Amino acid sequence: MRIQKEMIEKISKSVVLSLIKKDLIIWDERPEKLEAIVAGVIVDDLMVEDRLNEEVKMLLESKTEEYERSMMDFGRVFQMVKSKLVRERNIIL
Repeated sequence: MRIQKEMIEKISKSVVLSLIKKDLIIWDERPEKLEAIVAGVIVDDLMVEDRLNEEVKMLLESKTEEYERSMMDFGRVFQMVKSKLVRERNIIL
């Protein structure tokens, strides 16, 4: 994840304040509770690519020697596998 926690907190606070000021939502509890929910959604979304990268690394780990023998570039293979998974799963990065 490339965004710092403090920035996510600022973004979620801004989103919540904007929604409440514009009467786009009805929220009877403390705004901090909604801010935490929004921050959680943002973090989950940002972590999609990190989880996908880890999955691709695990898939390719067992094949590393094979790629080295065939002189294939690990980075290129990584991107190919990642792109394929993104297409198959309809992931938006």
